[in-house]
Amino acid sequence: MRRLDPAEAEALAVRALAASGASAAAAASTARALVGAEVDGQAGHGLARIPAYAAQVKSGKIDGQAVPRVVGARSASLWIDAGGGFAYPALDLAIARIPALIADAGIVAAGIRASHHVGQAGATVERLADRGLIALLASNTPRAMAFHGGARPMMGTNPIAFAAPIPGRPALVIDLALSLVARSKVVAAQNAGRKIPTDWAIDAAGRPTDDPATALAGSLLPIGGAKGAALALMVEILCAALVGARFGWEASSFLDDRGEAPGVGQLLIALDPAAFAGPAYGARMQDLLATISAEPGVRLPGDRRLERRARATAIEIPAELHEQIQRLAEQRA
Repeated sequence: MRRLDPAEAEALAVRALAASGASAAAAASTARALVGAEVDGQAGHGLARIPAYAAQVKSGKIDGQAVPRVVGARSASLWIDAGGGFAYPALDLAIARIPALIADAGIVAAGIRASHHVGQAGATVERLADRGLIALLASNTPRAMAFHGGARPMMGTNPIAFAAPIPGRPALVIDLALSLVARSKVVAAQNAGRKIPTDWAIDAAGRPTDDPATALAGSLLPIGGAKGAALALMVEILCAALVGARFGWEASSFLDDRGEAPGVGQLLIALDPAAFAGPAYGARMQDLLATISAEPGVRLPGDRRLERRARATAIEIPAELHEQIQRLAEQRA
């Protein structure tokens, strides 16, 4: 493993992405998000993404020079076109525009089309919670799960993240994908030669499987069975039909440089507690926190992430990955 100071890691990531053809702004926004995920212990959304991101910028699957723009706005809504670029700059634009709108409306929704991998979704909503807002983010992703009763992967794992400010402590952040497990866990089992639990995935014929290779050729299973599949379908509607993006079954992979841009979508909703409960919100959240804290063995979602963040004076990545990123940073754009 290779230990890196977070600032050092971010600078290296910026150089690697910029040398691959990303603009300075896109490289900075993306690197900041990836290193933040590493600090929070979310390595699957961290620096391991750089080789695939760089390859996609080089091939044109990600437009590294894209500048997100607002293509439609009303008093409480934004419609943002990511332009086939990274999702992170488009999310930055939404977060920058939301405060002015929410001051009047009390609630704002921002839809993003022609986008890419949303990364650590919880980090986006946490940024709004740090400003005193409740936030909800959903994103669809390339196909990985079948419709309920089906066998072919059609819908994405479709993450949902929620954050709520709590007076006197960091925000409550809930971040989950709607598949029972991440595809990366199945890949890890395949690489290690291990079987997987039979409730993780089905094969191409719709039968439970414990073979990771068969699972990867089939479909991941949703959390909560039919209910999870219904939630994933809701995300497809909110993040594709509503914002003019591609459905999961229409989107190309986030992981390789083949094909067109994925073109998925995101929906970010922010609410100002003062517009609803006024000063009562803070007291009610304190009551909630006290009730949860009184239950033996119960922790708030995200507490382990906060503990990791507090301890993270450095991040560790595999030496081979570090060498890959260094080679990318040293290439000519």
